[in-house]
Amino acid sequence: MTVLLSNPPATKFSHPEITAKGERRASVSYTGTKTLWFNTGTLCNIECANCYIESSPRNDRLVYLTLADVQPFLDELKAAGEAPVEIGITGGEPFMAPEIIDILRAALSDGHSVLVLTNAMQPMMRPRIQEGLLELLETYEDQITLRVSLDHYSAEKHDEERGQHGFVQTCRGIAWLAENGFRVAIAGRTMWHEDEAEARAAYGELMEKLGVDIDPDDASELVLFPEMEPADDPPEITTECWGILSKDPGEIMCASQRMVVKRKGAARPVVLACTLIPYDERFELGETLAEARQDVSLNHSFCASFCVLGGGSCSA
Repeated sequence: MTVLLSNPPATKFSHPEITAKGERRASVSYTGTKTLWFNTGTLCNIECANCYIESSPRNDRLVYLTLADVQPFLDELKAAGEAPVEIGITGGEPFMAPEIIDILRAALSDGHSVLVLTNAMQPMMRPRIQEGLLELLETYEDQITLRVSLDHYSAEKHDEERGQHGFVQTCRGIAWLAENGFRVAIAGRTMWHEDEAEARAAYGELMEKLGVDIDPDDASELVLFPEMEPADDPPEITTECWGILSKDPGEIMCASQRMVVKRKGAARPVVLACTLIPYDERFELGETLAEARQDVSLNHSFCASFCVLGGGSCSA
């Protein structure tokens, strides 16, 4: 261990360059845009027991994005010669955003592939949204994927996290997507610490019943996310960890992903280092993609628990 400070910071994840043990903190350099995320707002039709972004029917700390908010970033991708990329749409519940279909159309018409994260519940099942999605499917079938949050393959455990009858409603939405020919992926969680092979097999059986054609062993079609708890106390990631863990920093999300959000009361959107840390202003990188092309210091517990140690990534 190389101690850089005789008097290191008193708390973990507080100093951008030095850990609480006095070691050099790891950082990640930007390698170019693989995925650009748009958070359409933190309002959601449900409130989960543990939502890392605290989405709920009351949380509007991140407000709805409009097409006018999104278009400059799509234009910037094109001007930088980075298009097409993967455009990720997240929330909250994206299908609550009034201009979501227009936003999707703009991204798809620029040739981007689009990954929409949804709970597939009432907001997605509204006639206006269904009609808009079906219209997009006719033209952009191969470019759009809807990743549905299904925390567990059993109603009991899924509803434990998302509320009573949530499982039935989400399965109904998944079945509608499958019946209409949408490409569907599933996002589950590992909070129950089950055997992964057994969990994937059980998800596969459920998807077969719902008419969804996925390979449950393919991590892009069924992603099982590591859990993120604000009260967790993971170790800090140092520069030496890359070698110890045989990790390539270029594989970490913030090497190739950014997220656009609009804070309540703000005049314009800003670009964040990643999808996981929406409220910590240390991870706010500017108002343009050009400004956001900078190194990211891994000084948040989620950097350790989800990305480096958990091996998680939000993109497809």
